[in-house]
Amino acid sequence: MTFLSHTLSRVKPSPTIAMSNTAAELKAQGRDIISLSAGEPDFDTPAHIRAAGIAAINAGHTRYTQVDGIPELKQAICAKFKRDNGLDYTPAQISVGTGGKQVLYNALMATLNPGDEVIIPAPYWVSYPDMVLLAGGTPVVVQTRIEDNFKLTAQQLEAAITPKTKWFLFNSPSNPTGAGYDHEALKALTDVLMRHPHVHVMTDDMYEHLAYDDFKFCTPAQVEPGLYARTLTVNGVSKAYCMTGWRIGYAAGPAPLIAAMRKMQSQSTSNPCSVSQWAAVAALNGPHDFIAENNLAFVRRRNLVVAALNQIPGITCPNPEGAFYVYPSIAGLIGKKTPGGCVIDTDEVFATELLNATGVAVVFGAAFGLSPCFRISYATSDAILADACARIHGFCEALK
Repeated sequence: MTFLSHTLSRVKPSPTIAMSNTAAELKAQGRDIISLSAGEPDFDTPAHIRAAGIAAINAGHTRYTQVDGIPELKQAICAKFKRDNGLDYTPAQISVGTGGKQVLYNALMATLNPGDEVIIPAPYWVSYPDMVLLAGGTPVVVQTRIEDNFKLTAQQLEAAITPKTKWFLFNSPSNPTGAGYDHEALKALTDVLMRHPHVHVMTDDMYEHLAYDDFKFCTPAQVEPGLYARTLTVNGVSKAYCMTGWRIGYAAGPAPLIAAMRKMQSQSTSNPCSVSQWAAVAALNGPHDFIAENNLAFVRRRNLVVAALNQIPGITCPNPEGAFYVYPSIAGLIGKKTPGGCVIDTDEVFATELLNATGVAVVFGAAFGLSPCFRISYATSDAILADACARIHGFCEALK
């Protein structure tokens, strides 16, 4: 349609949402579907957070608020950064948006000019490159290796930086791989960034509290204080606090950047949901013991899935340090045929045929910028995961 904006031609719909929608449609048609495509915890929002939302409604906190967050929530966010990361921020350095995605988008829209480059390690969250394109920038995708557990090396980062680089967009623990950068690995990257003062850092810490085994989370401005003035640290309550539908994300960074993001938000959505903001105050300030309890379940599920997938010939599945995803390689299955004669020549074909044959919905690796792989979200019950892995095993064994 000539009526539509040319901007639309630069981006594509979210493949993760598309797969989730396809699985839901098939399930509504009566198919036996197991959807492992959605990136959200299966646990309910904790009771004290739900109660805070109800209390906010009953107290009349149902009107417009400040554009980028109520003072109480900004204070809670400042306290969180001090408590968890040893970082000092003032409320003027805090932005609250309708989910982490809006916060990232605001920052990119407020800073990118045509020709500006944004370095994005792959595999990446599906929205990163498209948000950069929508903002008029150029995504510079750097593919990591499974041999490095999908982590960007200092050498790769150094090689990707040019005079046009404006942002390094970084995510740990990662969606889609669950890979986490420990202090040593992150210090190697920040050392590179310290040599390039024109490069700013946008770090997506949404899975900060979903860290397992001996992995200790850290964030760039914490590892290298010299980066504090050019780092935007993005986080939210969606994953660790089981609040995906409440839609609250936030960021801390230089006050001029935060002001620019506020300006963007004032002319798009204005304030995030008032009730959700008060619930987020309770989430950040309240008890956090449920996070450790949930993580025990996530570790058990991760171990189940990694073990099961690594028993399948042709599949190699690294053990992630955090989040609730695995990102197995299917390099050993490329070129094989289904019993119906379909050649598995890409991971997208693999995911499509797997869904058609077994009812298991996963997201193909090309959506995340690195093939041939697929992503599983293990944020569901042990029984469902065991059933899904058994179906995947049967599908792969039938390939010739």
